[in-house]
Amino acid sequence: MNSDLAIFGGTPIRTKPFPVWPRITDDIKNSVIDTIENDEWGIGSSAIDSFNDKFAEMQNAKFSLAIHSGTSAIWISLKASGVEAGDEVIIPSYTFIATATAVVLANAVPVFADIDLETGNIDPESIEHLISNNTKAIIPVHTAGSPADMSRIMDISVRHNIPIIEDAAQAHGAQLNDKKVGSLGLGGIFSFQTSKNMSAGEGGAIVSNNQSFIDRCFSYHNCGRVRDGDWYEHHILGSNLRMSALNAAILIPQISTLVSDFSLREKNRRLLDQALNTMDGLIPMKSIDGGKSSNHIYMCRYVEKEFEGVKRDVFFKAMQAEGVFTYKGWSPLYKEPLFTINSKEYPWFKDVKYKKICHKNTEMFAEKQAVWLKQNHLIGTNDDTNDIINAFEKVVSAIKKDPKKFLNLDL
Repeated sequence: MNSDLAIFGGTPIRTKPFPVWPRITDDIKNSVIDTIENDEWGIGSSAIDSFNDKFAEMQNAKFSLAIHSGTSAIWISLKASGVEAGDEVIIPSYTFIATATAVVLANAVPVFADIDLETGNIDPESIEHLISNNTKAIIPVHTAGSPADMSRIMDISVRHNIPIIEDAAQAHGAQLNDKKVGSLGLGGIFSFQTSKNMSAGEGGAIVSNNQSFIDRCFSYHNCGRVRDGDWYEHHILGSNLRMSALNAAILIPQISTLVSDFSLREKNRRLLDQALNTMDGLIPMKSIDGGKSSNHIYMCRYVEKEFEGVKRDVFFKAMQAEGVFTYKGWSPLYKEPLFTINSKEYPWFKDVKYKKICHKNTEMFAEKQAVWLKQNHLIGTNDDTNDIINAFEKVVSAIKKDPKKFLNLDL
């Protein structure tokens, strides 16, 4: 009954918090203490070397380079791939802002591609229509940890001779046809920001199977220095974007626990998918054939017409009142105030008209359909997951039973 909903004064499904993330373990504590007491804290640290070796192996890559953030990892990768001022870089219009700002920081122009509505990832067909003589890189994003259609994207890369930089910020351990994402293109970037499936508070990494590319990345992240060169030998305009040894020490033990965390997230995602498949109006996201998600965030689609016009924001409020935090996630990037470009500050944007962009799928997903669960909702017990399912069932049933009551709800 509608009166049973917490938003109308009923008892919520859940009042206790979901599991805390990041998780503190004795192995992490011991790793940090050992580094503090016995290692260099920055350049020359064995912890950083160890992390690079272990993370590269985990991601099926020959090389890994620890960076101080995922955002910087994108900038470094773009510069190392040859992107110069005024060049164009194709990215999805549905992603975190850093994918775009890193392009701008490289003095290049973000060119936005639409997404596939069913997966939330960049649409390869949209990429094809955007390629020009100025296109110097493509950044597919593995949204929520779900692999993008890299087979088609790599085909585009080969045919047009355009390097691929994978934004795998949310996709630690994710796979496509038994190959880890991040190692499929020229390079791949990862983030270790607080909410990520591997967390050091802040941090990032670049992986690659290309020696010359990773050497160029080294120069850009280390003040323009050259591997095996003199300490004060600087060939390019780099910056200090190195990771601290303490961040590496926090991450190393998580490489060992990522497999069990991956399995737990997969199990809980499957339970949620199975439940939502029985609820008219909610559609779980699809994965491409051969794709295995890291399940960083659980996402599904809210179909307003199935709820007699009840807006998604009303659904969010009802779910949040039940103790399960659902929210909208990202907005279309080309609508962000950042892209009301000041041509005086960014002269290479002089003729770019972001206001004219309208991506049907991105706007449908971002502004009407996308439902996100907070990252820590996938790392709980069966009881935790059942609470999420029960909240979905309770709210969906109530809206369908008396949609008029929700249409008039004052938020």
